[in-house]
Amino acid sequence: MADPAPDNDTRSGLRSPRHWGSWVLMGLGWLLARLPYRMQMGLGRVFGDIAYHVIGERRRVAEVNLRLCFPELGERARRRILRDHFRSVGMGAIETAICWWGPTAKIEALAHIEGLENLQAAAERGRGIILLSAHFTSLELGVRMAKRPLRELGYVTTAMYKAPHDPVVDHVMRTRREAHIGGSSIRDDDVKGLLRALRRKDAVWYAADQKPPKRLGVVVDFFGQPARTHVALSRLARMSKASVVPFFTLRREDGDGYRLIIKPSISADLGEDETADARRINEMIESVVREAPAQYFWLHQRFKRSGYNPYKPAAKTDV
Repeated sequence: MADPAPDNDTRSGLRSPRHWGSWVLMGLGWLLARLPYRMQMGLGRVFGDIAYHVIGERRRVAEVNLRLCFPELGERARRRILRDHFRSVGMGAIETAICWWGPTAKIEALAHIEGLENLQAAAERGRGIILLSAHFTSLELGVRMAKRPLRELGYVTTAMYKAPHDPVVDHVMRTRREAHIGGSSIRDDDVKGLLRALRRKDAVWYAADQKPPKRLGVVVDFFGQPARTHVALSRLARMSKASVVPFFTLRREDGDGYRLIIKPSISADLGEDETADARRINEMIESVVREAPAQYFWLHQRFKRSGYNPYKPAAKTDV
């Protein structure tokens, strides 16, 4: 399916020479999406190894996060997770290309669904569905993999997204997502758009682990560490009456595709106490992270908050 054409002004702007590098990168992604799957994952691991050595600042952020979240592990074990994490991030970049340009038959053959009955039970309510998830490195591909089972239940799938700074990447991401998952992408600040989608009984993928603004967040534990956590999900569920179904995507350990983990709806567990809800959601995400810690996205400054910044380099002192 061809990308929807932008309006004339946008089309002219995206053709500007300053964007040619971005288009070359998109073309490389298109080519990578046509390689055999095992070759793609091998290249992803190579890209991750390169990134490990090149982006030192992000590596340090991940090191801090792993030290805070897994104090029971030794330095060697955390270092192994860190190296595997960067390989997972590299594979995630390839998986994004697969999601945007890969053939449907190939992608569906890689999906192994666990807990389909939980999705069916939510669909029987006849309401919109919030696919509660988190930032695992295969998330982009997982959204596309969810399209078929949701379509068979009568649902259009869409996802919230934070617009990239690069307009070419933004354009390609939106058009390819919309071509494959069915619904229009919803910007992360478009609450009205999200509510409209839920009220027309769409299924919306929603990541609950992004750092929120102060008015939409509370500080609750994540891996035993205080972390600012969104409370928007509780409010959205109350306002829309949607079912909240936990949905996570993990690579299988045997390399044979992906686990699409669908847990029972937690709608009945969400109430007026937004802090308790946020804590419950963090605990659920943490339990899935512990199944495959290298596949969670550790490159965000998740634990930075007012008066506390564990990512700030220690000041050098004169000896």
